[in-house]
This record gives sequence, structure tokens and C-alpha cells, in this order.
Amino acid sequence: MKLIIQIPCFNEAETLPVVLAALPRQIPGFDQVEWLVIDDGSNDDTADVAKAHGVDHVVRHGHNQGLARTFMTGLDACLRQGADVIVNTDADNQYDANDIPALTRPIVSGEADIVVGARPIQTIEHFSPVKKLLQKLGSRVVQLASGTDIPDAPSGFRAMSASAASRLMVFSGYTYTLETIIQAGQKNMAITSVPVRVNEDLRPSRLVKSIPSYIKRSIATIIRIFVIYRPFRFFGLIGAFLFGLGFLVGLRFLFFYLSGNGDGHVQSLILAGVLLGMGFQTILIAFVADLLAANRQLLEELRTEQKAQRLLPLQKTTVTKRAKEAS
Repeated sequence: MKLIIQIPCFNEAETLPVVLAALPRQIPGFDQVEWLVIDDGSNDDTADVAKAHGVDHVVRHGHNQGLARTFMTGLDACLRQGADVIVNTDADNQYDANDIPALTRPIVSGEADIVVGARPIQTIEHFSPVKKLLQKLGSRVVQLASGTDIPDAPSGFRAMSASAASRLMVFSGYTYTLETIIQAGQKNMAITSVPVRVNEDLRPSRLVKSIPSYIKRSIATIIRIFVIYRPFRFFGLIGAFLFGLGFLVGLRFLFFYLSGNGDGHVQSLILAGVLLGMGFQTILIAFVADLLAANRQLLEELRTEQKAQRLLPLQKTTVTKRAKEAS
């Protein structure tokens, strides 16, 4: 079996050598362990540093495309190189590479398709209280949307089988962490988590430029997750709230009308009509959004089949090459 450890990078020439120095070349259950760096349009020497430190594969973006797209580029590159299992880690040396065997063990044994490394969030000193709270909130939202029990959904330290990697598709341009877990849950993949350790902070997070920005992006990501993956629940709850509120306002007007004081509460009747109309229309949108979500799932299945057909010749070539090397 071949394991490829991928590292998304953007201007990581200083920290990348530290990360690579800690990566293993031998892991139980694998015949080959290779490294792959995705250079996301860096304007420093990230690609050259990667090659100089023994990275097997370097993929480059012509310009910066963001972490989510860089992650997907890495998965596609790993699959083309014949990876049976893919491990994703960060270029800032946040995660302890000694825990990679623990990440891959459930996949090698056939117990899981995806394994997420759960960090000890509450004991990480350089995480602010607000960031810890948002990490917990984000994980809880993902649990509700995906039906999984992953305690650290924002963790980027994860392993996945080639089959699972080929079925993932990230729509967000900000981060892949939450969305991929929700997809795994919806597609009935076996997903679990293992506790992992973290290293000292080498540099500030690129995703968290400021607390207000992080809060804004996190809230937008959470809302988008529900709109995309739970559209009927999202719009249905809003519609039910508006319809229920309009119904209560209407009952209030009816009470005053039957009491002989309806003339002074015409505004309540108008408000009730507006709220009932908005609620009804939002509920209709919930049904339409649910149909669109079903169509999206069908398109994702077609994409997965097309990708499998495209990768099949490459996988056969890789298997033949391994057989020749073994003989």
C-alpha cells in the first residue's frame, strides 16, 4: 500500500523544513510513504525548499486560490500518483507528525474511510477563548448537519482512503474542514477521530487574521453549510417561524375584533397577512431547495464515477510499476 502525506503551502519556505524534518518515511501497514507539497501560488521559495528537502511530488498553482481549493488539488494529485491512503497536514507544524500512524491505523484495518485528528483544544495556550468557543460551536454545527460525532471538526490533520478522497467535493473557498466531514456523513462514509498532539506555534494562523474576521467567516461558513447540506431544515424552520408568528398576530387581531375593538388594530391584520405570506413562500422555497440538493447529490455521484474512470488507467499503471519494482 502507498501512503502520500500532502501539505498545502502558501509562502511556507521558513516553516516547511521543520515540518518535513518530522515527517516519517516508514509507517506500519504501508510499503511506500511519499510526500506531496501543493504550492498555492507562493511568492517565496516554497517549491524549491520542498524539492531540496526530499519532497517526492510538488504541485503548483499559478496564483493563490485558497486553502480549500489547494486541499482538493492535493487530493487529485495524490490519487493520480496511486495513493491508497492520503494524510493531510499543515505547513505551520501545528500537528505532531508522530501521530500519523494513529491516524492511518483505522483505515488500514478497514474500520474507517476518514479519520480526523482531535486536538486538545482547551489546553492549547495560543488559542484565544473566542477561538476555542468558535471551534466548539463549529464542531457542534457539523455534528448536527452530518450526523457524526467528530469532536474537532476544524482540524486539518486527517487521513482518508483513496475511495473517500475521490468522493469529496468542496464548494467553500475558505476552508475544507467542516464541509468534508458533512459530505462524509451524508454519503455514509465511516468516519472517526483519534486524539492527536500539537506542537508549539511557529507563526500566526493564516486563516485567523483577526478575531472579528474569523467570527464573520465562521458564521458565514456555518450558515452556508446548512443552506447547502440541510436546505429543507434551514428554510423550513425560517418559514415555520414566520408563519407561526403571523398566525399568532392574526389571533391577536381576531381577539380584539371579537371584543369589538378591531378598528384600532388593523395594523395587526396587515402584519399578520405579510408574515403569513412570507412564511408560506419560505416554506415553498424549502421544498425547491430540497429538490436542488437532491440534484446536487446526483451530480456529485456522476462526478465520482467520471473521476474513477479517469483514474483507473493511472492506477493500473501504478500497480504494474509496483509489481516490477517488487520483482
